Amino acid sequence: MKRTLEPYLWLLFSGGGVAAALVLPVLVLLFGVLMPLGVVDWPAPEHLRALVDHVLVRLALLAVVVLCLFHAAHRIRFTSEELLGIARFDPVIAVVCYGGAVAGGVVAALLMV
Repeated sequence: MKRTLEPYLWLLFSGGGVAAALVLPVLVLLFGVLMPLGVVDWPAPEHLRALVDHVLVRLALLAVVVLCLFHAAHRIRFTSEELLGIARFDPVIAVVCYGGAVAGGVVAALLMV
């Protein structure tokens, strides 16, 4: 019986879907709608910096970014294979999609240092 990474990739896909559904709408609502309209006051730069300087906040943001990247990679992989009919190139598509997600996660981690 051959073991594959597929269950782990589906787990990352699911986690990314949850993060994208629960966290991103709140961030977009706050920073993209309510604050620009003046409904909610913008945080002072030093308060926002103090929040982002905390290691748990950085880890949470990194987790959201990485999970969303893997969610997108999984969707792109299977959608491109189905719509474009290029399932025969699955190994190459998987490496490009998930490699892009890993590279994006590394870039996000480096930006948060």
